[in-house]
Amino acid sequence: MTLWNINSTAWAYSLITLGTEMLSSFFRFYCVKLFLELYKISEFAFYQSQVILMICNILNDLSGYFRMNSQYDCCLSYHCSLFGAFLHVVTFLLPWFPWKHYQDGDWLNGLHLVVSLCTFDSTLAWVQQAQYRLFAETFPRHESRLQLMKINQVASLLGSTSVLFCGLISHNMEILPSFQVVAVITAFLAVTSLYSGLLHMRPLEHKRNPEETSLAESEQELLWTSTISLMRQILSQRNFHLFLIMNFFQVFHLTFFSNFMMIFADNLIPLEIFSSSTRSIMYGAGFICPQCLVLLGQSWLKKYGYYKIILISFYLEGAAAIVMVLLGQEYYYCLIVYLTVIM
Repeated sequence: MTLWNINSTAWAYSLITLGTEMLSSFFRFYCVKLFLELYKISEFAFYQSQVILMICNILNDLSGYFRMNSQYDCCLSYHCSLFGAFLHVVTFLLPWFPWKHYQDGDWLNGLHLVVSLCTFDSTLAWVQQAQYRLFAETFPRHESRLQLMKINQVASLLGSTSVLFCGLISHNMEILPSFQVVAVITAFLAVTSLYSGLLHMRPLEHKRNPEETSLAESEQELLWTSTISLMRQILSQRNFHLFLIMNFFQVFHLTFFSNFMMIFADNLIPLEIFSSSTRSIMYGAGFICPQCLVLLGQSWLKKYGYYKIILISFYLEGAAAIVMVLLGQEYYYCLIVYLTVIM
């Protein structure tokens, strides 16, 4: 594969990342506040939706694993990937338009949230599985994968700016019609980006010849046996248990802050201290700054390694939390810096 082919394919892959990141950042940040404060969903319905979403995510991961290892790859084919990208954009638009004028504790409100969360995550998993499969088949060499990751990180950075622009235009959801218009524009930009990447990757789609198909059929018989054996080996490893615990808390931390940061800021920081536009910049910085740190910290990663960098970041987060507890919420500017950095 020539350098031009590597670059063009990497850009196509990154366009898919740009589209998914644009939708995911927007969805995670605004969905919770929309249902809690604008739609007035009941506490029980909100908790119920989170449990259903957790079960749905488990099923998505299991089905994705067996689909990736299956000889029947129709769900990850080119045309199905296009259909999945379209569905993903449609499900993104579901929460922003109420199905009726909701009253407090309306059961339809809870159903709306469950459908929005589960369909969005399911279609996102669908698109990402097709993307990762193309990544594995198109970039076999380590050097080309490193080049792809750098361009892909830039795409993630650009996609995360959807939170910033939506906050500035809609005044952090205070003007609902403007917010809905921004959501539609974001969906249009995302579907354009997704389709641009997928259309470019059509000639690169892996085609199995009859010999590969015959081999896959024989290997399929050993799939369940090898899967069970592999799971036993992994589950018996102490390092896996430690990684699982660490990953749980890290994902919980990031998800919790991205979903509730607006609510925290509205209740802890008075509007006269921090204007709506400045809050929008703070929210956007919470999504943009981590991407910038990854891009700028490549030399640190090479010098110190991932383990030390991650460990130091955990220590810094813990120390910042302790300092913030000791200072209290009256130090608003310290709280603003803390909320921005901790994202």
